[in-house]
Amino acid sequence: MKSRIEGRHMPPEALAALLEASAAINSSLDVTDVLNQVARSAAAVARGEAASVMLLDRAQNKLVFRGACGDRGDVLMGEQFDAGLGIAGYVAQTGKSVLAPDAHGDPHWFSGIEDKLSYRTRDLIAAPMIYQGRIIGVIEVLNKVDELPFVESDLSLLQVFANLAAIGTINAQKFEGLIRENQSLRDVQAADHQQLIGNSKPMDEVRDLCRRVAGSTATVLLNGPTGTGKELAARCIHMHSPRRERPFVAVNCAALPETLLESELFGHEKGSFTGADARRIGRFELAAGGTLFLDEVGELSLATQVKLLRVLQEREFVRVGGTETLISDARIIAATNRDLQEAIAQGRFREDLFYRLNVFPIRMPPLRERPEDIPTLVDHFIRRTSRELKVPMPTMGSEAMALLCRYDWPGNVREMQNVIERAALLSGGGEITPALLPREVNGDGQAPAAETGPSGRSSTSLWDYERAMIVQALEKAGWNQSRAARDLGISRDNLRYRVKKYEIRRPPRQK
Repeated sequence: MKSRIEGRHMPPEALAALLEASAAINSSLDVTDVLNQVARSAAAVARGEAASVMLLDRAQNKLVFRGACGDRGDVLMGEQFDAGLGIAGYVAQTGKSVLAPDAHGDPHWFSGIEDKLSYRTRDLIAAPMIYQGRIIGVIEVLNKVDELPFVESDLSLLQVFANLAAIGTINAQKFEGLIRENQSLRDVQAADHQQLIGNSKPMDEVRDLCRRVAGSTATVLLNGPTGTGKELAARCIHMHSPRRERPFVAVNCAALPETLLESELFGHEKGSFTGADARRIGRFELAAGGTLFLDEVGELSLATQVKLLRVLQEREFVRVGGTETLISDARIIAATNRDLQEAIAQGRFREDLFYRLNVFPIRMPPLRERPEDIPTLVDHFIRRTSRELKVPMPTMGSEAMALLCRYDWPGNVREMQNVIERAALLSGGGEITPALLPREVNGDGQAPAAETGPSGRSSTSLWDYERAMIVQALEKAGWNQSRAARDLGISRDNLRYRVKKYEIRRPPRQK
């Protein structure tokens, strides 16, 4: 039967109500604000005591309350039930609107939500929210005011309104997705996306492990001293995974106090605490479909460890001050420079969380365990410094290189980066000499003397010094051995002998 609400027969007061409701819905692009406004406008348009908006979560096959108004409407937020239950479930499954003058007598009636609220439903109307032929949710309006019954014209009006509300909801969701993507891009904009640098055996093993685990969804725990490149390894895993097109989001668990860290990870609702002037999307939401990197995870408080464990086990979390249960599909990579098993023995780290994180452990070697990578790293940082700081590219003097190869590097690769940046700036595009290196590196500013061990190989400087000179010449010559041999003043056969002796291999080309 054709309703008088449809088409040109819509009464002026109904049209005015729809226009006012549409303007209210489109006044915001925040999803939560939009859905609450949809509920308020639905109640106003259909003259009901209460209204609710349920969105369809197809992955979980659930209807989730995302907007509500009326008595105890705030309690509904975040509640969910099977998408096939109740009148709303029938509407979501069939796409048909329902007029139920006797709600409890309707064959599809489901009392589960009403029982929780202690709220009595007399009659209701429900309409599907449809966008481009796809059902995205259901709007229900309960108990018409003045105890009058809902009629067919109310249902037809609600259906028109539901279609308008679907457009507003999708627009808000798309806008929220752009916010997430932009914030994620800002977080990683300054990050170094180069591959792990070094051709030593320890770094070959790290790269191999990263690539082996990349294609899975396994949680990874990176362990190693500060400055060894744990975040770079995490990015390597992400970039070789099926999630490479989705966000990589990093958070330093030691950089924020406990009171702010929970909000940083899980987000918060407006008004949830002093200073929460707006809803904030947490890192778990920002990393949706991508990778969440938790650096210095050993610094988490025991209270936050419990909440992180729940996310890892159930893949669910709730924003601070919120009631809506959100699903997390972010892949977790954690990192620490602490001995977590020792922390467990001391009662500072949960054993069950450790085993959840330690599914696939990777140890990042300190720089002192791979001195053969020093010349390659030095060349990398010289080129990068020149490019990023827009300074003339210096050359690395042989005496300075010998000092760098001899130094123990307690701060690892991060310390080396700082040392090279400083020396490159001081050099003015000339040669980097021992005098341009920090005192802890250059000692008295002289090149080191040879120290020969029992095997005949120099225990520190002689072996590293000659090897560093050869690698430096090869890097400068673009790994052309004939040109490098001429620069060194030796024959090509002599160079080839030393390349084999020192096990020098050209590092893989960077993508």
